[in-house]
Amino acid sequence: MIPIARRRSTGRRRRLRGRAASLEGIPLHPTHAGRAKSGDIPYVRELDFTYGEAAQVSPLIRRVIAPNASVFTFHGTGTYIVGRGHVAIIDAGPDLAGHVDALLAAVRGETVTHLIVTHTHIDHSPATRHVKAATGAESYGFGPHGGGEGPAVEEGADRDFMPDHRLDDGAVIAGAGWTLEAVHTPGHTSNHLCFALREEGALFSGDHVMGWSTTVVSPPDGDMGAYMVSLEKLTARAEGTYWPTHGPPIPRPRRFVGKLLGHRRRRESEVLACVADGTETIPELVEKLYVGLDRRLHPAAARTVLAHLIHLVGSGRAACDGTPAEDSRYRAT
Repeated sequence: MIPIARRRSTGRRRRLRGRAASLEGIPLHPTHAGRAKSGDIPYVRELDFTYGEAAQVSPLIRRVIAPNASVFTFHGTGTYIVGRGHVAIIDAGPDLAGHVDALLAAVRGETVTHLIVTHTHIDHSPATRHVKAATGAESYGFGPHGGGEGPAVEEGADRDFMPDHRLDDGAVIAGAGWTLEAVHTPGHTSNHLCFALREEGALFSGDHVMGWSTTVVSPPDGDMGAYMVSLEKLTARAEGTYWPTHGPPIPRPRRFVGKLLGHRRRRESEVLACVADGTETIPELVEKLYVGLDRRLHPAAARTVLAHLIHLVGSGRAACDGTPAEDSRYRAT
């Protein structure tokens, strides 16, 4: 690992305040709409920041937000810098030169010792190789992207990423004044990790838990059963603040996670009730469950419904002929 030389940042700067609705042209996330009302989830969406600026958000944490706003990334990817002097970077972010320059400017004169990746979607891991080339730091993650090919309904997979060091559940990474514990949380992806910062009682929750939105679970790598088990796993932990990769921090996170679990369970019950009433196909289910949803988001909604149906078939509560797929016909058992 080598200290960072001075580089000129070319990141676009813009200050944004307010709620998700202030992002013009970005429709509601598919899991915000439909019959399983998410109004009881205490969403946290207020965020004040400047693109390209490293904000000190806690004694040990700085954040730089990439200008890759979308319906799936909210205002953009939040890359975290942990520590001072000898630092770790969590989720270096998308392959955007301006964002990489902003990160390197933020740690100028410091030594990057660890490049940590929560999971391998293209808004999280691709910039890792550029920061590694500039700093000599090695990368840490659960492993390469898993599962098979599926429709690109959100930020796609980074199939080129391979960590220099693989981390299992409970692995500990220590630096100068900071300690991170890996927490394996499959569901959004099979290789998803959260990271607990012991010194601050905080958790970097990646895309597993986000304050502004529920999480897309898209098969084949996304697994709804695993996702709900991973949510339950977090309810047993004591961290008092979550730092998602998208959006603001989440206070009282165990209460928040409990609300997410309740929402998922209600959605699954609604899927099963519709199937029991004779709704056999995923397009029909999406029409019934996501009333008023922007039709551009129907493909993402269909993947979420498929994830629930795979879980229902696997647990013996629903059935179809052959392997569950988007074109299968489903029935209750």
